[in-house]
Amino acid sequence: MTGPRVPFREIVLKVHSRCDLACDHCYVYEHADQSWRTRPKAISDDVIFQTAQRLAEHAKTHALPSVSVILHGGEPLLAGPARLRRVCEELTSAFDGVAELDLRIHTNGLQLSPRYLDLFDEFGVGVGISLDGDRAANDRHRRYADGRSSHPLVLKAVELLHQERYRHLDLGLLCTVDIRNDPHAVLDALTELEPPLIDFLLPHATWDTPPPRPDGSPTAYADWLLAIFDRWQEQGRPVPVRLFSSVLSTLGGGPSLTESLGLAPTDLVVVETDGRLEQVDSLKSAYEGAAATGFDVFTHTFDEVAGHPGVRARQLGLAGVGETCRRCPVVRTCGGGLYTHRYRSEGSSGGFDNPSVYCTDLFALVRGIEARTAAELVAPAVTGPAGVAAAQLDLNRTLLARLNADIGRSGGAEWEAAWELAAAVEASEEGARALDEVLALPYARGWLLGALESVHEDPGAVRAARRLSAYLAAAVVRGGLDLPVPVDLSDGGLFLPGLGGLRVTDAGERGTGVLRVTGDGFLVRPAGGGGGGPRVVRPAEPGPGWRPLRRLAIPGAASGPVLDDADPFRDCFPAPAAAPLDDRAAADLGARVAAAWTLIGAKAPARAAEMADRLTTLTPLTGPGPAEAAVGRHGPGALGISVDGGAEELAFALLRGFRRAELRALVDVTDLYAADGSWEHRMPWQEEPVPFSRLLADTYERVGLGAFEPSCLEGVPEALDMLEGAAEVTVGGKQLLDLMRKEI
Repeated sequence: MTGPRVPFREIVLKVHSRCDLACDHCYVYEHADQSWRTRPKAISDDVIFQTAQRLAEHAKTHALPSVSVILHGGEPLLAGPARLRRVCEELTSAFDGVAELDLRIHTNGLQLSPRYLDLFDEFGVGVGISLDGDRAANDRHRRYADGRSSHPLVLKAVELLHQERYRHLDLGLLCTVDIRNDPHAVLDALTELEPPLIDFLLPHATWDTPPPRPDGSPTAYADWLLAIFDRWQEQGRPVPVRLFSSVLSTLGGGPSLTESLGLAPTDLVVVETDGRLEQVDSLKSAYEGAAATGFDVFTHTFDEVAGHPGVRARQLGLAGVGETCRRCPVVRTCGGGLYTHRYRSEGSSGGFDNPSVYCTDLFALVRGIEARTAAELVAPAVTGPAGVAAAQLDLNRTLLARLNADIGRSGGAEWEAAWELAAAVEASEEGARALDEVLALPYARGWLLGALESVHEDPGAVRAARRLSAYLAAAVVRGGLDLPVPVDLSDGGLFLPGLGGLRVTDAGERGTGVLRVTGDGFLVRPAGGGGGGPRVVRPAEPGPGWRPLRRLAIPGAASGPVLDDADPFRDCFPAPAAAPLDDRAAADLGARVAAAWTLIGAKAPARAAEMADRLTTLTPLTGPGPAEAAVGRHGPGALGISVDGGAEELAFALLRGFRRAELRALVDVTDLYAADGSWEHRMPWQEEPVPFSRLLADTYERVGLGAFEPSCLEGVPEALDMLEGAAEVTVGGKQLLDLMRKEI
């Protein structure tokens, strides 16, 4: 089996092997594996000590920041407070200075009392309680051996745990599904208790012992859970439900939140009361010895267990599920279901290389939740350009806040002054709008990312502060604010993002100055009075020492894109940025852009209007061919274009580049797909298989070019079908595909 071994971050520690209930659905006592009969009732001091030492060694070896230890049984409270104290003390001592220890206990709650909760409060042990719903639902399985109900005592345990002094220990309720129970009554009973979390578990079953289906429906469990989901929605989602949260997360491109779903590798191991190391406990439902590894804490390390074939089989992600599951469009969400539920003892498909015995339920559950929540799962950025622009600006503001947090005090007085000035700029409506405008400029992203990379170098914070001052100066000029802005005069000059460059002193000199807005422009007063005194600069007009960024004229639009050949951070494309253009070269390029725009407007007027509205910046490059426009490391709205080539070549380059930049901007701020590269897809226009991202990018580009060159649409409907049926696509991605279908 290939792939790196996954260290264990979650350990189930069996502290007692017997129980005070006789639940007829219990996998420990009622299913195939009966090894509990040979286990010691309670964990010994030797097993406790050796487990703690081995686990701390494992955490140190892999530099794990934290490890969860779940005290389990049987019923763990039967071990008694003295034994549980010993467990907590040994683990806490072993992990001191090694890693954070997350201690938890899972109990039926019958023995819970203040003496236990005081102990758990002392060591920070979280408490989860099993409860299957209202009294009728809970009593269907969770009874004493003599048939008595356990429900009243469980409610008392929950009530005790909810006392103010213990509430911080509450981890929530675990409910095993029984489709004979009323789903609404079950959810209502659980939510009335106001737990921090509800976890619904499918009853353990295999193909040999399939789950009961009283009405024969292949989706009975999905129907039951969707009834719960609908009720949960009606109630306003009063309590997080792990199963639903996991499905919603993966539909949106996020991770699975539970072992029973998703493709994340398992990182759990079980320590029995005798010190034997076993795989996940639910395997006891499959056959006698299914969970065994042959290892124990006295003679083996946790790393050795991580190499066991049974453990490795659950760490392979997509490669660890059968071929049927790999081809299924919901496998990224369901992950083939719980490993145990795939077991079949005989035939050509004997073993675990099967779909889950709940396969039809899981498919229906995922699709049912998707149908009910698609609109809320789609990020605003997918719905239109305004959403993309807002998300991109929000991303830049988040990066700026992160930069401030990372610099901290290392930025010194210069950064602190710049940050205080930023607050002053934002204090007015005009200033906040102007700051948004400059932070939305395409090359702001390059500065922010570069600053974050270098901020921990001593000069890095200083450079970041100086660049922030330049952006603030540009915002002050745009907003017409009466605020003095200290600026850095590098090489005798200053570049104001989105506006232009100003020469203040002689080239080669470095110094500082102060920028202030005047009635009809701005001026920069250098420190020490050098440079012949301050001159008023009108931002849109060239003047002595001032070179504004040129704005290109395009047919049919009031305002064309800026020709930015001066921003220090414009060199972020695959090809090098060209040197600043002289007036003749700029005029020539402007004429070719206008001619290209005319061609686009004639063949694809809607595309020309889109570009006029959203293409804000063109930067000359020296490298790409005339028919190529480059997309760089920046936000939306900018393209790098060749200084050579004819109008027709440039028209095609602009259309293609604009389309690529649109998708790049969207991918920056929303998840259109996940697990890219796990599958390969054949594009209709070439034989070589490609990952989902490439198929999506090529298809998106062809849709955009189709109005200009109809032959580009050949194969696009087939590609859209492939994309829509792929496992990688998220709900947001499906929305984009729907919009692409409407485009063609």
